[in-house]
Amino acid sequence: TASLDSLNRYPEFLPHRLRSVIAQRLGVDAEQVVVGPGATGVIMQVLHAVTAPGDSVVMASPTFDGYPIFADMARLRPVTVPLDVHGRHDLDAMADAAATARVVVVCRPHNPTGTVDSVADIERFLTRVPRDTVVLLDEAYVEFLAPERRIDATALVDRFDNVVVVRTFSKAYGLAGLRVGYGFCAPALGRTLWTMQLPFGIPLAALVAVAASFDAESQLRQRIRTITAERRRLQMRLRAMGVYATDAHANFVYLPDADTPWPEVFAGTGLQVRHYAGGGVRITVGSRASTRAVVRAVDAAMG
Repeated sequence: TASLDSLNRYPEFLPHRLRSVIAQRLGVDAEQVVVGPGATGVIMQVLHAVTAPGDSVVMASPTFDGYPIFADMARLRPVTVPLDVHGRHDLDAMADAAATARVVVVCRPHNPTGTVDSVADIERFLTRVPRDTVVLLDEAYVEFLAPERRIDATALVDRFDNVVVVRTFSKAYGLAGLRVGYGFCAPALGRTLWTMQLPFGIPLAALVAVAASFDAESQLRQRIRTITAERRRLQMRLRAMGVYATDAHANFVYLPDADTPWPEVFAGTGLQVRHYAGGGVRITVGSRASTRAVVRAVDAAMG
């Protein structure tokens, strides 16, 4: 059994034990799982394993800031598809673009808008994407989804052997500083991705923390309930002031540009919000005091 007393020792050359722990949790074979330093590490493994310089990768705009950087690092050509006015994917346009791409990325919930495409829409999209195009289904925030909104991801990778589901322990599990992420997919694709597994790349502490996190399911559920309740409270307060926020289902809310200069609204308030091209902002849900501070800043601007 790994313990924190063993930190003077090297981790496994390749992270077979962590892989097995995650696979057992998911109910899949170990060869279907890859692990990395955060979801970002897994994403880079996927890109290095299945692409060549000059290939195209399709992504939404805006999306997680890392994806344009990953594309540049892998020498890929990014093809961006704008979100609709409600911050949702244009899955038809993305499927069209995927016809000539090597990889297409879909975040569910989406980052930064928090929107969630329906299961039916995702399945319809996957039937349109060529089987030799890899679909990266980014589920970094999946734990925040209500059960009825979740996709049966293990069944999905059984049906679609070109799908890689990527998750992380950085969000709901609160282990961002440890950098642990994982992906799972069909066995054949999993074996390909494992060839890019970095030796000694996962610290021993990650194995300890993941095992402990899986044993603390009740604490995870309580944390998610608390964050979800505060997110709904913030969304309700903003909408009561006439401020449009997307239908976010993560640990943040997103305010699109609606002729309101959001960077100016939050400047000098001490609040750290993430700004996006076009004027939108993502606000991470915090404590009740944080919610009040956001409401005060917006109310002052609206008044």
